[in-house]
Amino acid sequence: MRTRLLRLAILAGVAGLLLFLLLPFLSLILRVSPGVLLGRLGEPLVLDALRLSLITSLCSTALIVALGTPLAWLLATRRFPGKRLIEGLIDLPMVLPPTVAGLALLLAFGRMGLAGRALGVAGITLPFTTLGVVVAQVFMSAPFFIAPVRAGFSSVDRRLLDVASTLGANETHAFRRVALPLARPALIAGAAMACARALGEFGATITFAGNLPAITQTMPLGVYMALQSDLDAAIVLSVLLLLMSFGLLLVLRAGPPGLLSRIGSASR
Repeated sequence: MRTRLLRLAILAGVAGLLLFLLLPFLSLILRVSPGVLLGRLGEPLVLDALRLSLITSLCSTALIVALGTPLAWLLATRRFPGKRLIEGLIDLPMVLPPTVAGLALLLAFGRMGLAGRALGVAGITLPFTTLGVVVAQVFMSAPFFIAPVRAGFSSVDRRLLDVASTLGANETHAFRRVALPLARPALIAGAAMACARALGEFGATITFAGNLPAITQTMPLGVYMALQSDLDAAIVLSVLLLLMSFGLLLVLRAGPPGLLSRIGSASR
């Protein structure tokens, strides 16, 4: 009898938690019909925010993939002094409050920042520009790519790389022809995670890049602004973000079994 009551209590708790997680999303989706959603896509606030979010998130994801893949390979295959410190530094944006990250970026790349002065001499301005949005997204999203890709590279059978080496392939060739194809699911999952994080970035962006319509006002910032004057527009933007993020997570879930657990272990 006690076992049955315990099972019922566990099932009730699980059902309650799932309902708690589902209810906010369901409330958003039910507030707007597909016709209204499509009809409001042409409005300047929605269209500009959607366009800017797509451009900046794709650009930041491309940068993260290009720069993060060699770093993930290095962390997965090398042992060197300070490795743990570098791993902690990479993971730090995942636990850092976004507004603190935005302030740090402002102090680093602002007009009087540590690197901002040199950038200013070169004629480059980052704060309160579209490029600043990309910088904020890269800073906050990079760990979400590096962790799964590092796990993917770590899972590659070292014997295959040794065989490639004995056949005359140098490390670069073995990386391109052996490691990259075998780690492709992790690369796709990492890119999806980074893109989803970039799409949802708010705190660092508004602190470092501001909230300028059609320049730095991405979809999350558009939701924030629309809440003050146009609730329907805020709901439309929120539903679009929800659908896009869910689609990216489906890409992640379509990866190989056990990938998510490896991601978690790699980030620790």
